[in-house]
Amino acid sequence: MSRIYPTEAKNNTDNNAESSASTSNQPTVWTVWKKSSMSFQGTDGFSIFDSQGKLAFRVDNYSRRHKYLTREILLLDGGGKALLALRPQILSMHDRWNVYSTEECTNDGSQLPIFSVKRCAILQNTDSLEVFIGCSNTNSNKLRPTFTIDGCFEKRCCRVIDSNGREVAKISRKTTSGEVPVMLSDDVFSLILQPGVECQIIMALLVIMDRICHKSSPPVMNLISCKLSTS
Repeated sequence: MSRIYPTEAKNNTDNNAESSASTSNQPTVWTVWKKSSMSFQGTDGFSIFDSQGKLAFRVDNYSRRHKYLTREILLLDGGGKALLALRPQILSMHDRWNVYSTEECTNDGSQLPIFSVKRCAILQNTDSLEVFIGCSNTNSNKLRPTFTIDGCFEKRCCRVIDSNGREVAKISRKTTSGEVPVMLSDDVFSLILQPGVECQIIMALLVIMDRICHKSSPPVMNLISCKLSTS
């Protein structure tokens, strides 16, 4: 069976270079696997590999419970250090999520989020989202979003676009390499990052998209069944 993460040869650059920001002059292709790195069978979560095949980010405390029962989701680096806390805003018609630095988290509600994510429209059933960096919840509706997300996350075909209309990240279906490429299940997909993008922000957006654009059916983790279905 093919490996789910990139198999390109590793170079001599710093292994931690890509974990914070994409330093390459060219787009880099990362691989996302919707399974916890804890490796327990059936464990829900995320394992995110950089373009060198190194585990760069992970989510181990992922929960598909309703947002009213979800306190927070933690984005970790590959070694297990908590980086960002993703918290749903309970009373929000736009399915707003707020993201906080774990180094500055407080329990008294005084901390301002690093950024917030919400649906563009209340009534429309769409995957279009808006991202506001460095603003409070009270004034984000009056500001131009830092990023917008369009496309269909459920079909693994969507883009993150900055305020200048430049594509900074793209999600697409992943296929195996070889003489006969096989499209993997939608629980394993590619994430293409443009140069200079802040990786932590994109990874947090990915997890939030999975919650806001939630599918009705549970994730399928069996790659063998995917191969059989495409044969």
